[in-house]
Amino acid sequence: MVAGAQSGRQTAAPGTDTGAGAAIAPAIELVGISKAFGPVQANRDISMRVMPGTIHGIIGENGAGKSTLMSILYGFYRADAGEVRIGGRPVAIPDSQAAIRAGIGMVFQHFKLVPNFTVLENVVLGAEEGALLRPSLAKARASLRDLAQEYELDVDPDAVVEDLSVGHQQRVEILKALYRQADILILDEPTGVLTPSEADHLFRILRGLKAQGKTVILITHKLREIMEITDTVSVMRRGEMTATVETAGSSPEELAELMVGRKVLLHVPKAPATPGATVLKVEDLRVTDADGVERLKGIDLEIRAGEILGIAGVAGNGQSELLKVLGGFEKATGRVTLNGHPLDLSGDRLAQSRRAAGIAHVPEDRHHLGLILDFAAWENVAFGYHHAPEYQANALLMDNAALIRDTAGKMERFDVRPPIPTLAAKSFSGGNQQKIVLAREIERNPDLLLVGQPTRGVDIGAIEFIHKRIVELRDAGKAVLLVSVELDEILSLSDRIAVMFDGRIMGERLPDRTDERELGLLMAGVAE
Repeated sequence: MVAGAQSGRQTAAPGTDTGAGAAIAPAIELVGISKAFGPVQANRDISMRVMPGTIHGIIGENGAGKSTLMSILYGFYRADAGEVRIGGRPVAIPDSQAAIRAGIGMVFQHFKLVPNFTVLENVVLGAEEGALLRPSLAKARASLRDLAQEYELDVDPDAVVEDLSVGHQQRVEILKALYRQADILILDEPTGVLTPSEADHLFRILRGLKAQGKTVILITHKLREIMEITDTVSVMRRGEMTATVETAGSSPEELAELMVGRKVLLHVPKAPATPGATVLKVEDLRVTDADGVERLKGIDLEIRAGEILGIAGVAGNGQSELLKVLGGFEKATGRVTLNGHPLDLSGDRLAQSRRAAGIAHVPEDRHHLGLILDFAAWENVAFGYHHAPEYQANALLMDNAALIRDTAGKMERFDVRPPIPTLAAKSFSGGNQQKIVLAREIERNPDLLLVGQPTRGVDIGAIEFIHKRIVELRDAGKAVLLVSVELDEILSLSDRIAVMFDGRIMGERLPDRTDERELGLLMAGVAE
């Protein structure tokens, strides 16, 4: 049997011998794993079995303890209690080297690669054989050739990693694990930074690994991926294992309810938009980067009060530059007006003037542009708005106590967990970090909200919450510019959809008069 928590649902896993013969030993068995970080109980008495030659999903809200559990299995953390068994035998995993020796490899959400090293050098790094590097590199080159043929992991071994696409960098991480002879591969949110086509290719790789007898553990919050690729799925909630089920016998609705503990709306309920006056007008917007490459090639668009304009497109086709220009982080030429007033496009340090004009910005990369991770939540809430009168103690000093009280209120209204304003931003899960940024921006009551990838790396419960807040802002008569690589998010939230390709607007569609196929063609540069 596949074991969840004792009170959780249990089913037989694919490949388990439930007859009179001897049962197949699990590839991995976790027994009574517990782990606390100070007062926070990240994992509580977790037991789980993963059968060999299967793809086993682990889902749960942000902060449910999924990554902590897998970090224990990979030796990044030591459990306070419990036992890890590999192939039926207890194994001590005090560090990642012990995990690698036990046949475990892990691909992290944020890759562990040296950007200016080649693919070959990254694969060999940490697995050199002897003082001379040349024999190790020659062995790795031959091994990479064999692995590429066997698992569809084609990557130029001499390519510099920083020159590769995100999808190819992920292949390098998988190659690193396979080169170290991993039989068990853990992937943490592997599609969070991939395009749809890259995600499809990853799934083909995972099916190939399974066909070769490898065991795959997939941590994800995307229910569509769970239903498409996994054999079995374990559900975690608030540090505990609530259920383990066969994927084929479940549904997205059931899994969402198991994750959150209540029924979850998988589609955004919203009334038809009632657009008002034009809030943002963009004419012939052009951006040229430092290398002389034109990134925006004459963008024209318009957003009215009370509507959401969604920008669809494969990452790297100008959406990021569009957000940066409108948010005051990028120089441009052309003409942009907000409520009829022209915006200055001549500099890249204009974010403060944008906020003063009534533009709020939720950036695509919350870690680099949205937060300072070592600072407390209340300090992050102050960023960009620290001159607001309600935050001033006097002409020289900020009123920190007022800021902490204000942050506590925002955390309560946006369901940030844990609701501790003095906790460092890096101590919150990705979904709760995103809620902090959204609370800071939305509660300033902007005329225009720029929001990039609002639910990247965010769990299903937080996605529902974030979508509701964006729709509420629209219903309050505000304009929203939404950029997302998730087509279902674009179709669900947008009142109008503009598709970008190679720095241009390829076309505009209404959500109820298009589909993913048509949008996908426009995203690939195929005009009507």
